[in-house]
Amino acid sequence: MGRAFEYRKARKLKRWGNMSRTFTRIGKEITIAAKAGGPDPDTNPRLRVLMHNAKAANMPKDTVERAIKKATDKDASDYKEIVYEGYGPYGIAIVVEAATDNNTRTVANVRSYFNKHGGTLGTQGSLSFLFDHKSVFKIKPKEGMSTEDLELELIDYGVDEVEPDEEEIVLYGLFEEFANIQKYLEENGYEIISAEFERIPNDLKEVNAEQRAQIEKLLEKFEDDDDVQNVFHNMKEDDSE
Repeated sequence: MGRAFEYRKARKLKRWGNMSRTFTRIGKEITIAAKAGGPDPDTNPRLRVLMHNAKAANMPKDTVERAIKKATDKDASDYKEIVYEGYGPYGIAIVVEAATDNNTRTVANVRSYFNKHGGTLGTQGSLSFLFDHKSVFKIKPKEGMSTEDLELELIDYGVDEVEPDEEEIVLYGLFEEFANIQKYLEENGYEIISAEFERIPNDLKEVNAEQRAQIEKLLEKFEDDDDVQNVFHNMKEDDSE
């Protein structure tokens, strides 16, 4: 079902499986968005769509409100979004997205994880050619609009793939067209369930069970780090499990 569908599905299920980490991740994103564009979702499109994500993850309303309030709290942590890139064991490319108030601490941790598990931290931008940076929207189908018609409508807005997924439709579009896609969907009455950025590998690398187990030990280190928001890699998932 489309480009690297198995990879995306497995990543999504694993990432959203831990509710507390999901709340932490979305909370940081909300704080960053509110600080950059203001605390009013009516005038801050990025904050508005993150609140959709929070709702989809069943994040409590008071937790969302606290995350927004942190943006105007002078004593609150000042989060910065940073991307780290490197190679894990067996040449698996790994991109780590973090939101941190202490880059020195976070880069030291990330470098340590790579080094201790047979990998190397690279320079920023060194792996960009291996991944397509995409805007990904989940929406509710609208009566009277087919998937094919929707795809034709959205081509001019940078959407290059539309996939029905059970009771939802998943849209993949250009990273830089996120705001335009969001605007179209809102103005045309589509219910946005969630919206985020994904780094889709343009080539997947197969590993055996033993190699995969070693790589996953490294990935788990990133996923257990409170500063890490997302981890992307080009390891081929084993569909037999």
